[in-house]
Parts: sequence; structure tokens; C-alpha cells
Amino acid sequence: MVKLVAIYRKPEDIDAFDKHYLEVHGPLAEKMPGLIKMEVSKIYGTPMGESDLHLMAEMYFESKEALMEALSSPEGRAAGKDLRGFAGPIVSMHFAEVV
Repeated sequence: MVKLVAIYRKPEDIDAFDKHYLEVHGPLAEKMPGLIKMEVSKIYGTPMGESDLHLMAEMYFESKEALMEALSSPEGRAAGKDLRGFAGPIVSMHFAEVV
């Protein structure tokens, strides 16, 4: 199993970001074919105190091939376009294998 991990730094307008993420982006991402599970976590701090991070989303797929197919699907492209529009400067994306 693999996952796509999106890590978001704190946006300037947290309320507007959260509203868009929950009402628009999350539902778009959930439509990607082959998606097994999606977990979204709000980051509230670190062992040392404050964090400059706001949100982490983990999207699970059966295989690397399934993940790549999902990203290149119409639903994946729509989610990617939306992501660049509302969070491009504050997001980093990572591929990970579940061990």
C-alpha cells in the first residue's frame, strides 16, 4: 500500500482555507479512482511548542500504479488544479510506502 501525503503550512486566512478545503478540495480529492482511504489531520503543535504547519492529508492507494492512475485521471487533474489555485505556495506533496 502507498499513500500521497499533502502537508500544508499555515495559510494567511485559516478560516477561508479550512472552508475551501472541507467544502471544495477534500470532496474533489475523495473522487479520485482507486482511493482506499483519506485521512485529514489538523496540526496543533510540536513537542517543542508551536508549529508552522496547519494540515496534513494522507490518501491511501493499493499500489504505486493505482496512485499514478488516480493522479492522471480527470478527477485527479481537477483536484490538482484546485490545489494549485488555493494552496500552491503552502503545500508540499510526498509519496510514501506504508510499511
